[in-house]
Amino acid sequence: MQQYKGWLFLASLLLYLLYAFGVIGIGLATAVTWAAALLYLPQLSKAIRIQAGCLLSIGIVLLLIAAKQNTLLSASDILSINLPLLAMFSAVSFLALANPENQQDPLPIGKRSIASTALGMNLLGAVINLSIVFIVGDRLAKQQALTNAQQKVLMRCFCAAAWWSPFFIATAVSITYAPGMQWLDVLLPGALMALIALAFTTAEVSLREKDSFAGYPLRRESLTIPFVLATSVIALHFAFPDFSIILMITCLAPIAALSFAKGNSKVLIARNFVSHRLSNVGSQYVLFLAAGVFSAGIKALLLAYPETLSLHNVSFNHQTFAIVLAMMIVACMFGIHPVISISLASPLLLPLNPEPSQLGFLFLSSWAISTGSSPLSGVGLTMIGRYQFTTSQILKNNWYYALIMWLICSGVNALLM
Repeated sequence: MQQYKGWLFLASLLLYLLYAFGVIGIGLATAVTWAAALLYLPQLSKAIRIQAGCLLSIGIVLLLIAAKQNTLLSASDILSINLPLLAMFSAVSFLALANPENQQDPLPIGKRSIASTALGMNLLGAVINLSIVFIVGDRLAKQQALTNAQQKVLMRCFCAAAWWSPFFIATAVSITYAPGMQWLDVLLPGALMALIALAFTTAEVSLREKDSFAGYPLRRESLTIPFVLATSVIALHFAFPDFSIILMITCLAPIAALSFAKGNSKVLIARNFVSHRLSNVGSQYVLFLAAGVFSAGIKALLLAYPETLSLHNVSFNHQTFAIVLAMMIVACMFGIHPVISISLASPLLLPLNPEPSQLGFLFLSSWAISTGSSPLSGVGLTMIGRYQFTTSQILKNNWYYALIMWLICSGVNALLM
């Protein structure tokens, strides 16, 4: 059954592409996407099932309340809002085929290994996403249990890629929930924040254990894939400025992944991936579809009660940015997925007419900081479940990182956005 689920997720991706290019309507793509998510329900973890169930239930209740005030949204506004994100997520998952080969080189020790590991986590993670955490983490754990310093580098430097990588789902979420945002407009402040996060983490770890840190043996050829993909996206974005960057990446990622994949038969590689690994996106499908219904419910309620629930006395300034960012980071510390806080914040903040790129930078920053420091984020739970860290350890290791990055990010927003 697992392999058939993978093909259903592929069908949802292809049908969305047909819709995006004007071949078919949105209805069939939406139906197949929801069917794929529903079939995946039995495999969901309890935590995701509870979060998705709450989001869906609250969203439906809010839609019913709004409907009593004759405020009705279309079915596509309710059920299809996150389809572009999920299509991109499925497409980007193919990049796992371009994972660096399992290396057996001796682990480098010392100060330079800290910087190379931090850079590798960020650049490789920017393209192949969460799989880099498993690749590097498992390689380091072969020698001994991961140290607190290694945990900091792996979590923070990987998640910092959310600030700038167009292949991170955070970018697609921000573009969706901050209408009008252009990726190139947030690339400079995002890249600056990522560099600051890497520099801070490298300096901190260097001061504490520069002579004993065992890092990941990064090879120059490993950086070819991130470089080629990043330059391709930038070049295509300049060549076709009206072409959606989400759609661009959705088309580019599978092609690039198969081009770089090692093996004789690309067809066989693709078939095996779809049959055995593509369905791993199922939990994201369920959560993001539920978050879309929740966000639609918030939007409908604001339309039904514009005076009661609006923030018309508030302006979206630098102080508002800092306060909302702090609230979103704290929410993630308590286990709220960033897409949930973003789907809640967006309909509340959009009536304030914020600059789209500034709003997008807010969402990217909340994702990068919170997932890189929270024990209840996806990466944090990986550290707990796979590498035997405790919740208290991760909090102790990263609470001050979240605070410092929040302060710096608020300053960067005030200066550059």
